[in-house]
Amino acid sequence: MKRNTRFRRFFGDVIAHTPFVRMLLLLLMLWLVFSAALYFAERGSADANIDSYGAALYWGIAAFSTAGIADTPSSGVAQVIGGLWIVIGSVLFFGAIVATVTGYFMRPMQRPGKRIIDTIEYNLEQLDQLSVHELDLLKETVDALIEHVEKIKEGRAGDDKD
Repeated sequence: MKRNTRFRRFFGDVIAHTPFVRMLLLLLMLWLVFSAALYFAERGSADANIDSYGAALYWGIAAFSTAGIADTPSSGVAQVIGGLWIVIGSVLFFGAIVATVTGYFMRPMQRPGKRIIDTIEYNLEQLDQLSVHELDLLKETVDALIEHVEKIKEGRAGDDKD
């Protein structure tokens, strides 16, 4: 049960805090558009290898995944469209993976305030186990935090009056 919760939290973080879903949707949309453009460019060619939209969709996946099993389009326009798709699709696909991994692992470093709050919450949950010295240190830290927040609020209140 605990493992299931960890995976849910991981995927929730990936979806909420990384560009993965947006990149995946963009990739899907462009795949459909480029496949349609390739199909229409090949449709009039006598020796076309891609003779249906389904074949164009398959070609789109095979071409940008670098599997090397995609048929070569026969017309010049279709070859240009295919070349563009291979470059754009590959960049988006591998870029989505790199951006997601980077965003996921960089997220804790981008939000030090969240770590501070998590630490305070953890210490509050562990009050019974803290020594008197640790409790005094926690109180001083919280007092300094409150003082800092009040200064920020005063500064913003002064900005609003101007």
